[in-house]
Amino acid sequence: MTPATASPRPGSLRIFATHPAVTTTVGMIAIAVVWESAVRALNVPAFILPRPSLVIAKIVSDLTTGVIAVHFRVTLVEVLVGFGIAAVAGVAVGAAIALVPAVERMVYPLVLGLQTIPKVAIAPLLIIWVGYGVQSKVLTAALIAFFPVLVNVMAGVKTVEPRRILLMRALNAGWWTTFKKVRIPSMLPYLFAGLEVAAVFAVIGAIVGEFIGASEGLGSLIIQRQGAIDVAGVFSVLAYLSAMGIALSIVIRIIARRYAFWAHGTEQATP
Repeated sequence: MTPATASPRPGSLRIFATHPAVTTTVGMIAIAVVWESAVRALNVPAFILPRPSLVIAKIVSDLTTGVIAVHFRVTLVEVLVGFGIAAVAGVAVGAAIALVPAVERMVYPLVLGLQTIPKVAIAPLLIIWVGYGVQSKVLTAALIAFFPVLVNVMAGVKTVEPRRILLMRALNAGWWTTFKKVRIPSMLPYLFAGLEVAAVFAVIGAIVGEFIGASEGLGSLIIQRQGAIDVAGVFSVLAYLSAMGIALSIVIRIIARRYAFWAHGTEQATP
């Protein structure tokens, strides 16, 4: 009688198939293998499309030699400050537009008009007004990241259940109490959704500003390596930019699960 062969546990297979980190890692490895094989088989020159192995070697080299550190820090500061300005301005303006009809009629058309202008066209003006320093990149990042926060805050403030407002009126609650107890909790899931998009947009804005004119930053490093036809180096910078955006998105999701846990179907974390 032959012994029965052990079969993998269904639970393990389910975790392997559904866990986001596992699925993403397997997908990235598969893409890298196909990419590497195709480039080697077709003898594609490295200055056109480098192999993933060369890109990974460049990523490690940039990290170990410290080449990327200064540029990454400059861009990160621009992104964080621009993102902070966009978040504060987006919440303030979005709440004012949602709560005061006169403000909506006066301000919202101007905001829409500003949004339709390509930020690449505005960046040279910002450089003329505030110079080639960090300020112009911060403002470009803030301008690009501002609109997602604004729209989501407006939606969150407006989409409050009327019964909650009626209940607060029945309790003789003032305007500020109603805003704090009802409108802000209703707004938070929308706000964090907007912040997650705004974080990615802030990275794009900072790079756009650095493309126009900068001596430091990841965007400036991309321009330098493009001129030297260092395609693997460009891919390395893009990888660090992607890591920055993903890290910011993860941080915002963690904060959202702590302060807007009802929108994620999780219980409130204990402090």
